Amino acid sequence: MNLNHIFLFLAVISSLLVLARAWRPTAPYRGWRIAALTVLAITGVTWLFWRGAAGYIGGGAWFVLLFVPAIGLRKMAELAAQRNYTSARKLGAALQIVHPTSELRDQVQLLRQLESQANHSAAFHSAPLGYETARRTDHSQLRSAPAVLIFILLNAVAFVFEISVGDWNDPEVLHRIGALDPYSVVVQHEYWRFVTALFLHGGLLHLGFNVFALYVLGPPLERSIGTMRFVVCYLISGLASGAGVVGLTLIGLVQTAQLVGASGSIMGIVGAWAGFLIRHRHAPHAKQRLANIAMIVAIQIAFDLSTPQVSMAAHLCGLGAGCFLGLILAPRAVSVAGRR
Repeated sequence: MNLNHIFLFLAVISSLLVLARAWRPTAPYRGWRIAALTVLAITGVTWLFWRGAAGYIGGGAWFVLLFVPAIGLRKMAELAAQRNYTSARKLGAALQIVHPTSELRDQVQLLRQLESQANHSAAFHSAPLGYETARRTDHSQLRSAPAVLIFILLNAVAFVFEISVGDWNDPEVLHRIGALDPYSVVVQHEYWRFVTALFLHGGLLHLGFNVFALYVLGPPLERSIGTMRFVVCYLISGLASGAGVVGLTLIGLVQTAQLVGASGSIMGIVGAWAGFLIRHRHAPHAKQRLANIAMIVAIQIAFDLSTPQVSMAAHLCGLGAGCFLGLILAPRAVSVAGRR
């Protein structure tokens, strides 16, 4: 995959999505509109005059002006919820360098007031209640998604194995260690390739995107449906992705191609989220989350259409399988202490 192309796509599509969601007359969105328009302007100018580096420059602008503020503001909110107002204020002050908006300035001033009140209360009370509880909650959330951590580790170990065998971009090397291709499955009956291909990747960038998506999307789903159901969803979606591509190849709807990567399983997670939320559509925030899922799917389809090396058929097959599983999966049973 061309890195410049990927960053160009990311800078343009992400900025347009920010504009679509932030183009409202209310003041809190003004800073995001300006940031998104700035990223688009930088990307557009470099595309006109320096096309070979437009993706890198636009992607850098996206990272500094959109990604860093979004992650930073989220972390600032978490720190404030933990009543760690000093750290939240310092982070907000640092974010003002790349996100100098009036709303962020007001938040920093509010945090300064809360920090002063907390320091005054500390003279009479112990450490703020809830801080240690919040820390324990964060740690327990990381420990509550063991399947995600195991799958990330398996993908990383498999990639190290690829490096030890030879060039990961060499189709012959990938075929030898387990890449999926229809001929080997249909003619030579090497069905084990459906599994091995899920853990192989065509480069560090390919691995990085899939692992990051798994890290972001996987833990909430695993906590919602349970570890064993998550494992079943991940593996069946990946297997259905490969089987779907083989079937579509046999009937001539897609061209014969070698497949590697966890993308089918990742899209299965997205589909499972969609099915799960459709089934529980009356739950709080379900409609908003479904809209976010639809946006993820739209971005993925747009990326697939603009990137010939990517198998859209594999992604859609995994998505469909995951959606079906999400519709039939029940929420994880939660025991209540003291209930008789």
